[in-house]
Amino acid sequence: MDIDVLGALAVRENGVSITPTAPKPRQVLALLALHADQVVPVAALIEELWAASPPRSARTTLQTYVLQLRELIATALEKDEPTGEDDGPRRCAKDVLVTSPGGYLLNSGGGTSDVREFERLAGLGYRAMDAEDYPGAARKLREGLSLWTGAPFADVLTGAQLEMEARRLDESRLCALDQRIEADLRLGRHRELLAELTVLTSRYRTHESLHAQFMLALYRSGRRGEALDVYQRLRTTLVRDLGLEPSVRLRRLQHSILMATTEAPLSPSAPQAAQPRPDAAGGERLARVG
Repeated sequence: MDIDVLGALAVRENGVSITPTAPKPRQVLALLALHADQVVPVAALIEELWAASPPRSARTTLQTYVLQLRELIATALEKDEPTGEDDGPRRCAKDVLVTSPGGYLLNSGGGTSDVREFERLAGLGYRAMDAEDYPGAARKLREGLSLWTGAPFADVLTGAQLEMEARRLDESRLCALDQRIEADLRLGRHRELLAELTVLTSRYRTHESLHAQFMLALYRSGRRGEALDVYQRLRTTLVRDLGLEPSVRLRRLQHSILMATTEAPLSPSAPQAAQPRPDAAGGERLARVG
């Protein structure tokens, strides 16, 4: 089974799409696909479909959606051409979408998952950053980020569970993006980053790390005044929207740019500060960014 959720939902069994068009079965498949090979509790599926107001028939209706998914899976499995060899019993739909005590499990059969591959590549990138292998880090993180084709579950009507998972995935992507930019800065690619950081700082108007990176890229490109303008715009937004001043790290970076000259460029380590990021297992650890 091949699973894509980092953009439009696409789930294929034996190369055949098993993604339903009806909104609620699509929601069920999206949640099962995200947690492939793990049991998703019935309660979580019901909350996803109906939030805090499930109908009395919620469990029966959920079973109906599961049956509809199994019909699509069965059709896909029929496309599996026999090899003539004794490969043991062929899988049936119930082997793929498994009923387990308290929930359901989508058995990927060792297939691909864009989320798993992204997390694997991001983990390799983070470890390369820790080892100061900046070319390797940039390469792995860029490869992982290339798996994203849009917002998670872009074409799925999302409920509470999928909304929460989408936010988690977006945060993981932003963390990987932050570290990839950091690696590129350390490789002297400041001019190449300007266009990308212009867009990112417009989209994430209070994200201090991205603004710090934009300031450094501008400064190292000989655009000192514009680097200071970025700081002033960020400060205005933070004070107006959040009632906060920029962090000590940002203020120090601004001061460094004010006092520095183009003949004495800022050290890559000058604006660093400890920031949390998810490791390959999904937990948090500290990474130095800036």
